[in-house]
Amino acid sequence: MSTEQTGPIEGFWTVIPAGGSGTRLWPLSRSGSPKFLHDLTGSGWSLLQGTVDRLAPLSEDRLLIATGLRHAPEVRQQLPELGIDSLLVEPSPRESMPAIGLAAAILEQRDPDAIIGSFAADHVIRDDASFRVSVREAIAVARTGRLVTIGIEPKGPATGFGYIKLGKPLDVEGAPSAHGVDSFVEKPDVETARSYLASGEYRWNAGMFVFRASMLLDMLDHYQPGLAGDLRAIADNPLRLTELWPRLTEIAIDKALAEPAAADGRVAVIPGHFDWDDVGDFDSLGSLLSDSIDGVKVLGNAEDVVAEDTTGVIAPRSGRVVVTLGVKDIIVVDTPDALLVTTRERAQDVKSVVQRLKSGGRGELI
Repeated sequence: MSTEQTGPIEGFWTVIPAGGSGTRLWPLSRSGSPKFLHDLTGSGWSLLQGTVDRLAPLSEDRLLIATGLRHAPEVRQQLPELGIDSLLVEPSPRESMPAIGLAAAILEQRDPDAIIGSFAADHVIRDDASFRVSVREAIAVARTGRLVTIGIEPKGPATGFGYIKLGKPLDVEGAPSAHGVDSFVEKPDVETARSYLASGEYRWNAGMFVFRASMLLDMLDHYQPGLAGDLRAIADNPLRLTELWPRLTEIAIDKALAEPAAADGRVAVIPGHFDWDDVGDFDSLGSLLSDSIDGVKVLGNAEDVVAEDTTGVIAPRSGRVVVTLGVKDIIVVDTPDALLVTTRERAQDVKSVVQRLKSGGRGELI
């Protein structure tokens, strides 16, 4: 394993798209208070704060965060040292490509050769040093003109992630583990995921991308005609944001660029070997928390939980004491206005409950 180099990287910018509502973590995560604003690991920091801290040694204060109008005040409160020009406020959700593309258009004006790393605000990474080694390799490859992603070594045949098929090794100085990308693959079924794992040729797609700002926009102009022009127009005159934003294509960067560019041999991957989790549901959250004295995982004040002969995850957030007796792999999330009780096996299905609340006219709860 490579040891981490030290020092910031000249011309490297961190971009953090901070959006989504994390519906599988309801009722902790909600549309007005999504998961990236929460401490979900007991670290004392929100996931957003952890992401900023993880990347600061590489980019220092060269940072742009793209978030929604509703979340901007809390982002500023959590990051009081954030520069006035370091927060891009999206008028409405448009998926990841417009947000990342606008950041690239703004930074292209400041420095056409700027290298950008885009990293989600709501992921947990355990080995920061190993992560930064991978980012440094990705930057070296991005300087050659490719769109670069960091692929996560699969822990198992997961069906909740897209996959990246590794291509041939690349000969790029400063990036000894770089490969080309043969293709991006949609979320597979279990049998297909098992075959991917057995082959050793696939990595999880964690949505991490590194690229030269001008290259991304030129590539976007090729694969999504018109979108780059509108983004550059907003960067030229920010007063046009409200005029042009609603007509931008609502599309993720994977669909907009990564998939078609990979088919054309323009994408590279750095296989990452660090411990990564997207905290997608309460089951994965349970794997990040330590056992309490009673053997359950507690997110919050352990004194508010009395658990006997119980396993699972309990989040006491209402001020009440939560008592469990003789239940296995349970999930209890107690908030002032909503109580969730389910099992770790059904954790993925919490999203459907949120949809039911929405369709039932209980939008104030989500």
